[in-house]
Amino acid sequence: MKGVVAYDTYYGNTRQVAEAIAEQIRADGHEAEIRNVREKYPEPPRGDFLFVGSPNRIKHLSRKTKKFVKKLDLASWKGKPIVVFATVGKIPGENATEKEKLDAQKWVLAAAPELRDFARGRGLNAVEEVLLVQVEGLKGPLMAGGLDLAKEFTHKFVGNLKM
Repeated sequence: MKGVVAYDTYYGNTRQVAEAIAEQIRADGHEAEIRNVREKYPEPPRGDFLFVGSPNRIKHLSRKTKKFVKKLDLASWKGKPIVVFATVGKIPGENATEKEKLDAQKWVLAAAPELRDFARGRGLNAVEEVLLVQVEGLKGPLMAGGLDLAKEFTHKFVGNLKM
């Protein structure tokens, strides 16, 4: 099987997550192609499943990421699983106040599900669970264990695919 990993990045954090996802796809015995949504490619993306990711930019994923999903060939991708991933700011812990939890829901956690739902609205098979990898501060770096989280998520996802 072949997985395509498309991403947008501003400070390199989302690229690192995309590379970790592709590395895990290969470690699980499959082919992986990485694409930066800001670059032009001679051929449209082709594969058996797709990971598409972006940094969270004030409650939304980047316009370039949304444009990439909007331009996906429906005939090629209809019925194939699509996973949304994002790099996000700090997610409040269990002891957070209600205000902190609500703020996080609005500003940090809403962007990836928004892209998932946009893809579904186009008739694409975006899976329910999204991958969120936290960054420290505005520009990063990734929080400790972030790449391991991405690899574990990917391994579980790929392992559940029907060959």
